[in-house]
Amino acid sequence: MKPRTFVVCHGAWSAAWAWKKVRPLLRAKGHEIFTPTNTGLGERAHQTGPGVDLEMHIADVLGVIEMEDLEGVVLIGHSYGGMIATGVADRARDRIAQVIYVDAHVPGDGQSLQDITPGRPLNGPAPFTPGGAQQDWLMAPNASPSDTSQEDLAWIAPRRKPQSKATFTQKLILRNGPLKLPRAYVHCTKKDGPDVFAQYRRFKDDPAWVFVEMDASHSPNVTAPEALVDVLLGLVR
Repeated sequence: MKPRTFVVCHGAWSAAWAWKKVRPLLRAKGHEIFTPTNTGLGERAHQTGPGVDLEMHIADVLGVIEMEDLEGVVLIGHSYGGMIATGVADRARDRIAQVIYVDAHVPGDGQSLQDITPGRPLNGPAPFTPGGAQQDWLMAPNASPSDTSQEDLAWIAPRRKPQSKATFTQKLILRNGPLKLPRAYVHCTKKDGPDVFAQYRRFKDDPAWVFVEMDASHSPNVTAPEALVDVLLGLVR
């Protein structure tokens, strides 16, 4: 396989740090990988605010693609990052070779994450800032998968940050019509409860998609990085 360039759209409450295990594995095989952190999260948590929305996160990734002058990109969307990846692929079609969704949301035109995850309200307890004030525009992180090791929990727990609710409620507008890029979906099957990503099993019978299942929990970048890299490279066209 010729060297490829991967760009990751990470999941909610996460950041570049969550792909720490995957980066060296792909680079050891001769590939390049960029893992931009979304505004308001990770090392950019100080930039959070009620105005941080989905379009801002799309712009974060588009900025890296443009400034690094990337072409032929294999775009990866994980979880909430599927919302971002869909927007990025829409805006930068000439630079994207393929989109791979890893247990990710796949919105249609005019849909928000909240629209496609019914039964998961955003009105739970609001997190507190370090100063002690409760912020109802933020959504606290959900629980990590039960098979996450204690070592990994100690690593990720202090790094996961509350995320602006506007990122979940803003509707994605596709500016250039339906996507016709090669697309693949990786459905992670090891779930603790209701699987909101099971709806994407419909892609099994869609000739526009390549659909595979992975025996892993929701964040294989943390719990099964070697297996995830094998799956990703097996899907690259």
